[in-house]
Amino acid sequence: MSAVKNILIVGGGTAGWLCAAFLAKQLGSKHSHGIQIRLVESPEIGIIGVGEGSFPSIRGTLAAIGIDEAQFVRECQATFKQGIRFDHWLHEPHHSKSQQDSARHYFHPFNQPSQRQGTPELLPYWLQGIAPKGMPFAQAVSMQKRIADAYRAPKRSSDGDFLGPMNYAYHFDAALFAKLLAKHAKNLGVQHLLGNVHRVELDREGAIDAVHTHEQGALKADLYIDCTGFRARLIGQALQSEFHSVSDTLFVDRALAIQVPYPHAQTPIASYTISTAQEAGWIWDIGLQDRRGVGYVYSSRHTDQACAERVLRDYLQDEAVEFKPRLLELQLGYRPRPWIKNCVAIGLSGGFLEPLEASGIGLVEAATYLLAYLFPFNGEFDLCAQHFNHHMSQRYERIVDFIKLHYCISQRRDHRFWIDNADIATIPSSLRDKLALWKHRPPHRLDFNSDLEMYPTSSWQYVLYGMHYPTQLHPSAIDANKLVLAEQEFAGIAAMSERAVADLPDHRQYIQFLCEKAEQVSIPKKTISYA
Repeated sequence: MSAVKNILIVGGGTAGWLCAAFLAKQLGSKHSHGIQIRLVESPEIGIIGVGEGSFPSIRGTLAAIGIDEAQFVRECQATFKQGIRFDHWLHEPHHSKSQQDSARHYFHPFNQPSQRQGTPELLPYWLQGIAPKGMPFAQAVSMQKRIADAYRAPKRSSDGDFLGPMNYAYHFDAALFAKLLAKHAKNLGVQHLLGNVHRVELDREGAIDAVHTHEQGALKADLYIDCTGFRARLIGQALQSEFHSVSDTLFVDRALAIQVPYPHAQTPIASYTISTAQEAGWIWDIGLQDRRGVGYVYSSRHTDQACAERVLRDYLQDEAVEFKPRLLELQLGYRPRPWIKNCVAIGLSGGFLEPLEASGIGLVEAATYLLAYLFPFNGEFDLCAQHFNHHMSQRYERIVDFIKLHYCISQRRDHRFWIDNADIATIPSSLRDKLALWKHRPPHRLDFNSDLEMYPTSSWQYVLYGMHYPTQLHPSAIDANKLVLAEQEFAGIAAMSERAVADLPDHRQYIQFLCEKAEQVSIPKKTISYA
């Protein structure tokens, strides 16, 4: 086998350009001895910039490829994301009106539950009612809900890039992010080509021999990366990689997306995604710098587009004056073999599992990291592909379980969508087994394989107990000698939360600070002539 000396990435967007930038940085494409990378994309296919959510792993990715945080915030209309607030997921709205806040919404923060050295794990004590009466789990064990509710940023001006006292991710404009990644990737040595693919040629062994475009002719490479989205032009159409649908478990397959301006320039920006459950799906609400990205993700089996538009209009109320949402058709599932011979699928061409917990970009990151780690410098693809395919398939399966968890333990029965989601026949056996275990003990890190998980144990705990899952602990689960210590910890977290709210800056003001900082850096210094 011949050594891999050049890569062709087919397709741009966030997946293509993120992959290009990361591989260029890792493989030294800017240097003569590095792997040469070209990216070809169609000039006719646009990117929808409705507002994208991410997971905290994105900070490590941006740092790894060398993008400055302030520059990213300024150029991508980015804001901070400290978690997700789930409204009306436990009960339908009319049921929740007379209930306390914890019945109307719950919070999934990115911070781990507090556990200082020498103190007990707080979850068992919260389950036994040791926390202040009625206090939701996320609020009892973490400061982050109070901070986010107060419209505070997760960090201060003195904190370095991608660092801060609170764990965080971002909201951003996907089109602007792809543009920034493209500029950065080209600076790292990636060659950019414009062209429409009309044919993929295979060799005698069934590997890709060339990608034919109208504008660039035949493009040849040692390794091809398919970032062509749902079309899966290489991995699906040419190499016939099977697509495993998960539509029998996850039902949403359509989205109506719209951009909503703020009423005035200084409108507070929420530092979390708001996910509001509806009759046949849920609405996302993401705050960017000068607008919100809003959309209704729904099941076409349980409603139609006209009804979905009415639901979205009702949510927006007076803000929907110019109501022209864009319809997106979603293909929920993944390819168990995203790497075949000399072709690797990354992004939507490899799979998609709905945007509820922002797994999309996280899966692009995971696939790109894994490809860089396994990179077949010597041209021996088979073992690398075997490892890659196993890892990615397992990761998809675990994310399916996590997303389904949100739906199947809901107590909503007001529409067929929620009734069907609670049907045991639609719940994967792996999730059913977990839920059976968690009736008697809470989720523990030993329940998960950290190398294959996107979401930490705490994420499962926040969702499970945000949705009031009934775990009946054995009396031995808590230490009676540490009851007072646990009570002190709960009180201490509440007190520290108040101090943190006072210490952290206003979210919008901090965004403005970062934008001004980036603008100052981008202004070239005047040169002084001594002639």
